[in-house]
Amino acid sequence: MRNVNVNSIGEYIREQREQAKISMRQLAQSAGVSNPYLSQIERGLRKPSADILQQIAKGLRISAEALYVQAGILEDRPADSGVRSALLADPQLSERQKQVLVEIYESFRRENAADAKTGADTEADDPAELTVGSPGAEAEVLEAVLAAEAEAEAEAKAEAEAKAGAKAGAQPADDAQTVPKNRSDSASD
Repeated sequence: MRNVNVNSIGEYIREQREQAKISMRQLAQSAGVSNPYLSQIERGLRKPSADILQQIAKGLRISAEALYVQAGILEDRPADSGVRSALLADPQLSERQKQVLVEIYESFRRENAADAKTGADTEADDPAELTVGSPGAEAEVLEAVLAAEAEAEAEAKAEAEAKAGAKAGAQPADDAQTVPKNRSDSASD
């Protein structure tokens, strides 16, 4: 394990809190710790336990693992393909969307690791299906999730506009106008 630099974990927590635009009081409340204790952690006066770090991570909506690594509790894992970093850096995604996409990505990675340990074949029966672990599979899954989300938003917007149009004075069309029939019957006797 690396040397723990208490200041670095406090600084890291402060940076994450400021990036998330959460006040110290809000974070303390959501993490279930006192405001003074959180202040002491951020200033490097206290070294938080793994449990406290987990609570803070939950309040910040980041992975507890990231805080454990920063605090020196866990060793840093080998770098991933950059997908996680790209997701977390995307300003167009909400924090919840980022979290869901990272969880999906991680589930694929865990599945691959389990398959590799058991020697299971991860090839799909249908060649049109994505093969988990194939080059670009994670990116394709992320693109598919984002496309589905965008489609759902577009459908919701169209539905809302249709409802607004119906309420805004759509008058019934008078398609059933009656046309009087003028028939002149001439009898030929």
